[in-house]
Amino acid sequence: MFAVIKTGGKQYTVAADDLLKVEKLDAEAGSTVTFDEVLMVGKGADTTVGAPTVEGASVVAEVVDQGRGRKVIVFKKRRRQNSRRRNGHRQAFTLVKVTDILTGGAKPAKKAAPKKEAPKAEKAAEEAAPAAAAAGDDLKKLDGAGPAAVKKLNEAGITTFAQIAAMSADDVARVEEETGLKGKFERGNWVEQAKELAGS
Repeated sequence: MFAVIKTGGKQYTVAADDLLKVEKLDAEAGSTVTFDEVLMVGKGADTTVGAPTVEGASVVAEVVDQGRGRKVIVFKKRRRQNSRRRNGHRQAFTLVKVTDILTGGAKPAKKAAPKKEAPKAEKAAEEAAPAAAAAGDDLKKLDGAGPAAVKKLNEAGITTFAQIAAMSADDVARVEEETGLKGKFERGNWVEQAKELAGS
């Protein structure tokens, strides 16, 4: 089935699953828009022409993206008047994907609300964080090791005093480079502190 719609002062022939650039619409990406000005609807040899529009017909589309076209240079000059003007223009457009062509006054089917999995995942991550922290040592006991520094160490895979106590000078340099904690190990004497804390 195909249809001819009018939007933005222009006419477009569309079919299901077509991608179409139309004049800018006030809609966000992912939202659904309905074109009610349908001038023609047809399926094979069976075609209905509107007068001027087909009653009860509409085209439903999903907004894919909002964008702007390539720049066009507008240059004006007046001979022998020392007058010239140069402007650039990029026409705004909306990219839509046709999802359905409706006739007979049919209404677009409502999209099922997406299941809210993200909050559950975030909640699980929040619950897992304390458990992961509990499995290691309290690195905040090191001098100068605040919550931000401890978080960076944990992200680097360091969660116990024994790990820090076993680090060589090369290991310290590598970890400081990875975590951005340059000079922290030396200033806080973390390796020696970790050896004492690991043995206690």
